[in-house]
Amino acid sequence: MASRNVTIGLMFLSQTAVGILGNFSLLYDYLVHSYNDCTLRSTDMILKHLMIANSLVILSKGIPQTITAFGLKYFLSDFGCKLILYIQRVGKSVSIFITCLLSVFQNITISPVNSCWKDLKGRAPKYIGFSISLCWILYMVVNSIFPLYMLTKWSRKNTTEKRDHGYCSVGRDKITESIYAGLFIFPEVVFSIIMIWSSGSMVLLLYRHKQRVQHIHSIKVSPRTSPESRATQRILVLVGTFVTFYTLSSLLSVHIALFSSPNGWLVNTNELILVCFPMVSPFILMSRESTACTLSRLCFVC
Repeated sequence: MASRNVTIGLMFLSQTAVGILGNFSLLYDYLVHSYNDCTLRSTDMILKHLMIANSLVILSKGIPQTITAFGLKYFLSDFGCKLILYIQRVGKSVSIFITCLLSVFQNITISPVNSCWKDLKGRAPKYIGFSISLCWILYMVVNSIFPLYMLTKWSRKNTTEKRDHGYCSVGRDKITESIYAGLFIFPEVVFSIIMIWSSGSMVLLLYRHKQRVQHIHSIKVSPRTSPESRATQRILVLVGTFVTFYTLSSLLSVHIALFSSPNGWLVNTNELILVCFPMVSPFILMSRESTACTLSRLCFVC
């Protein structure tokens, strides 16, 4: 086995282990709080579903890529291949939507009373559960339509052109793939633009708030950041991380799609970047005080 493949396999394995530990620990923390308090805040509900979507992406992409990098290729059947790709797409799409929803909801939460969001401040939490449920159902249904169509089409004719994923290979149809990509890329771009706009609004709100309260703090007393500001700052870092990794992945995906046989290191780099956001997002959202405590509790339970 080549040393390069071993290195890539160890990188995928490290990403998968760290990502699953982080997402499961944060999800466990929310479940414990919901069990003890019998209620979940709206942001906690959003983050719980974000951790679930991230875990789906990590498990469906990290584990097969790790096995492939260590030398075992094409170990999935045709059904298993389609199932893995289906879980990847659903997890990725839901993760993008929920990250956008989290950014917009936090923007509404910290907005002043006289802002244009004042009418939505009280009503927004009521629509969180419905929006998340609709997102899951919509993406699960839409992602199942095209695989079923392609399965029927491939069964009628012999397909010679295939896309190689390493752990399996599936037939390709450029027209259908272009329509499929357009239906998903356009909403993802729209969600990314909304996230950038919402993040810019939150940065402006925090700056104005800091300017207003700066005069009430004396030189001797160091101002403490409010919980809302700390939560907003973590969400801003989360959105910035998402936009960075998503932009890099999109550029590499376009480059790979333009070439019928791209370089292996380029494909592996793109796969590593795709797992980066699901891996680091729980550690961004964890507070400094609860990170070690949550991880130790999860390790003790395991």
